[in-house]
Amino acid sequence: MAEKFDFIILDGQQYNIGVYANIKEKADFLDKYANRTDDGDLKRELIGVYFNFTDIKFEPQVDSNYDEFERLWNKLTEPEEFHNVKIANFEFMAYFNNVSREIYDFKNGKAYRKDMTVNFTAKRPARS
Repeated sequence: MAEKFDFIILDGQQYNIGVYANIKEKADFLDKYANRTDDGDLKRELIGVYFNFTDIKFEPQVDSNYDEFERLWNKLTEPEEFHNVKIANFEFMAYFNNVSREIYDFKNGKAYRKDMTVNFTAKRPARS
């Protein structure tokens, strides 16, 4: 299994759920416009470079982290436009997308989940 970081911080709140390494960090270039002229030359105005994080995976839910796992799920599915994210020594404003998890077990009247994932998409460019 991949190495785990100790925690993630969202909107100033620490979540003690292990985050697996192997997070994909992408540098996405966003243009105000990019158009080809009749002679084939490209005219472009770059807005900036956005650092986005995808395939963020968390450790499975077990008895010892059951409530913390639910607290994190509630934060990741909160109907807010943007969040302050601190992950992998990088802090930025982002929105959450593609949040998912899988039920893998039922014990003592509770459902247990695994394979919780999320993507963080930056609000502002990291470089411009």
